[in-house]
Amino acid sequence: MSRRRTLSTKKKLALFVSAASVAGGGAFVMATTSNAAQSPQTAAESTVCQGLATALGNNQRFIADQQAKPDAQSAARIANREAVIAQIKVQQEASGCVVGESAQDSQTTQPAQSAQPAQPGQPAQSATPPAQSAPAGNGGGGAASGQQVCNGSTVTLSGEGGAPAASSNQFPAGTKLKVTNLDNNKSTTVEVTSVSGSCVLLNNAAFEQVREPGKFLIRRAVIEKVG
Repeated sequence: MSRRRTLSTKKKLALFVSAASVAGGGAFVMATTSNAAQSPQTAAESTVCQGLATALGNNQRFIADQQAKPDAQSAARIANREAVIAQIKVQQEASGCVVGESAQDSQTTQPAQSAQPAQPGQPAQSATPPAQSAPAGNGGGGAASGQQVCNGSTVTLSGEGGAPAASSNQFPAGTKLKVTNLDNNKSTTVEVTSVSGSCVLLNNAAFEQVREPGKFLIRRAVIEKVG
């Protein structure tokens, strides 16, 4: 009887240790997963973070341009953009992004293509295509009404509040631009009201009209000058 009780007690102890080990392992896995989920994402890992980093970079570039070529209104413009940058950083933190990460270039860069091997009787093709002159109407402020502009540009937000509007480094205040998001076919027509460091930036209200849920960057956009 005594031996049976001893064996029973040892078995119970072994089962208890085993269960504790499993529970501890599960807790470790859960803690590891939780920590991984809380790690800030970079622009390369998240479209949301990329859009916010681009918006931050656009505003930083605008401030740098104003500092390089100041005028009577530069101090006020810089103060406004610094407030916008602070708001973008709040959005980065709320979205789980690396706070303060910036993308200075808002234009979409195309990956370089390798040179094509020469076919018999034909010259080899260069990896870099020859430069082409921009067609009329794509150069910015001189474009005629109804013509497509800012070809190849991505569109993001300036972070500014107020009624739907846009800012631009190519079009003067009062210019009307139509921005179409090809990924959801939503469009908005806005008036340029201020200067920025990009061909076109939409303020928060305008961007909300054409954005895809959870995204702060429009990769495929058509921009038209309509007035």
